[in-house]
Amino acid sequence: MLDAFAKVVAQADARGEFLSSQQIDALSDIIAEGNKRLDTVNKINSNASAIVTNSARALFAEQPQLAQPGGNAYPSRRMAACLRDMEIVLRYVSYAIAAGDSSVLDDRCLNGLRETYQALGTPGSSVAVAIQKMKEASISLANDVNGVPLGDCSSLVAELSVYFDRAAASVV
Repeated sequence: MLDAFAKVVAQADARGEFLSSQQIDALSDIIAEGNKRLDTVNKINSNASAIVTNSARALFAEQPQLAQPGGNAYPSRRMAACLRDMEIVLRYVSYAIAAGDSSVLDDRCLNGLRETYQALGTPGSSVAVAIQKMKEASISLANDVNGVPLGDCSSLVAELSVYFDRAAASVV
């Protein structure tokens, strides 16, 4: 995984050119938006347990059969595995937001996830619902302007949304 700076330098180096003014401007924008990005990651990380727990509760309220005998989140060891998996997805989404790049999410989390769930008999559609619930909670946190540098966060929220959508799509 290359960060935005390494990518720009590698591209310029491959062409044997200096960084263009457009590339420098783009990197300046990244720096200017960096505090918002890090604040968003910090909010997600600080609330990860609540995001996962509340999303799981909402999922099991909508699909109670999952947590009942014979369900994929029953008994407690399966429930624990479900919560662990949700936390892993959330963690990798936070990495992607921090990096501004989905490759870490794709390569280390989502690659082969659908096949794993299929092999385990886990309903991918239920996992996707849980991911969407984590998305809603995370976006709510990202949109909370308390303690965040002033400015428009819409592009960051859109990026966050894309990462969660990628994760949800990867399991169905």
